[in-house]
Amino acid sequence: MSKNQKFTHSNFLLSNKYSEELYHNYASKMPIIDYHCHLSPKDIANNTSFKNLTDVWIRGDHYKWRAMRTLGIDEKYITGGASDEEKFKHWAKTVPYTMRNPLYHWTHLELDRYFGIDELLNEKSADSIYNTASDILSSKAYSCQNLLTKMNVEVVCTTEDPIDTLEHHQQILKSDFNTKVSTSFRPDKAILIESDTYNTYIDNLAEASGKSINTFNDLCDALKDRIQYFDKNGCKLSDHGLNHIYCETFNETEIKTIFRKKRNNAKVTPNEALKFQSAVLQFLAETYHEFGWIQQFHLGALRNNNARMNSLLGADTGWDSIGDYPQAESLSNFLNILDSKNKLTKTILYNLNPADNEVLATMVGNFNDGKIKGKVQFGSGWWFLDQKDGIIKQLNALSNMGLISCFIGMLTDSRSFLSYPRHEYFRRVLCNLFGNEIQKGELPNDMEWIGKMITDISYNNAKEYFNF
Repeated sequence: MSKNQKFTHSNFLLSNKYSEELYHNYASKMPIIDYHCHLSPKDIANNTSFKNLTDVWIRGDHYKWRAMRTLGIDEKYITGGASDEEKFKHWAKTVPYTMRNPLYHWTHLELDRYFGIDELLNEKSADSIYNTASDILSSKAYSCQNLLTKMNVEVVCTTEDPIDTLEHHQQILKSDFNTKVSTSFRPDKAILIESDTYNTYIDNLAEASGKSINTFNDLCDALKDRIQYFDKNGCKLSDHGLNHIYCETFNETEIKTIFRKKRNNAKVTPNEALKFQSAVLQFLAETYHEFGWIQQFHLGALRNNNARMNSLLGADTGWDSIGDYPQAESLSNFLNILDSKNKLTKTILYNLNPADNEVLATMVGNFNDGKIKGKVQFGSGWWFLDQKDGIIKQLNALSNMGLISCFIGMLTDSRSFLSYPRHEYFRRVLCNLFGNEIQKGELPNDMEWIGKMITDISYNNAKEYFNF
């Protein structure tokens, strides 16, 4: 790159002519199917506009918060009472220190792709970039819906709890917004029986379902009722964020007893909790199959590590890390139970510990039964692994152990409306991986076929798999 060339230039991350051809002629043209994210459906439904760059870019982004804390910036300028402009200036101060962290790439891709700002963000450029981007955001052309349209987003799939009314999805459906907005069903709060707030949540679930929940059978009925409600509102996916898959041996009598204990506010032992969680998870998975849904499992996060800060700021504020859980045996047993009953629906497994990449990449092959292309998927690198190195490791494990040609590609898993250049980032990394191997003679110079694989991974496979 020449000194005068902008950082996020047209061939950013593309190291040779083959990579460039694959990206520009194939990957870049494809729409985005973002089949898992945490965007606010309320903001989409109301077509919310943002008052400034901090409002859309820093608020709620615990990736940025972690970096700022590491640099020694006071919480006042992160989640505290400082003004939006002050918070932005402290983020701008942080950005040069994030080199080799994906935040550095994402920051400059997002400034360029959304606002046409190709200046590097730092303390010197902070004022001009903040003012320029904030002025642009004041236009209705940069409201939530228009930000999605600008990035050629065809489908967005948000994530909702079973007690959600889905009123905002219903509002979007009645609007003239062209991007399809669906949801996924995330019932983890109904599974995790050791939680101190479990009974309160079950009471809320009872209210949402219109059913009293006093027994385990009542719980199953209520969950099935909410699945049916979500299904009627266009939902075709579930999602779970678990340490690992629960698959303990249990019988119906003991599960009923465990649930009754909890509802009576008695203490549930760790072993009882595992049995109960296994029973609920198995019931849900079989119900997903009944409704023809796709199930997703995000495995391996160790959450809320800093008890002091978690008590001050709550969950999802930047205190999580990669966990080190045994995954293989319970995951195999769980999938095998469902498969043996012919009740294994399409399944996507996401791994947060790179040490387990090959475990999951080989596990999916055990349950692809030849009936559906890529029925069980090794999902894209997520959270701490959705950066260049993590993406490459996931792609390599999948290539070596399975068929990357059947892969359904990238998602954002983000709460930010400015996160869609992550799909571009993934596609550039993907094209460079293939382009380098063409250049080295490890793959043939067959652009027609390899280009087809690139468009399939970028878009076509997800389009076929989800059938939104």
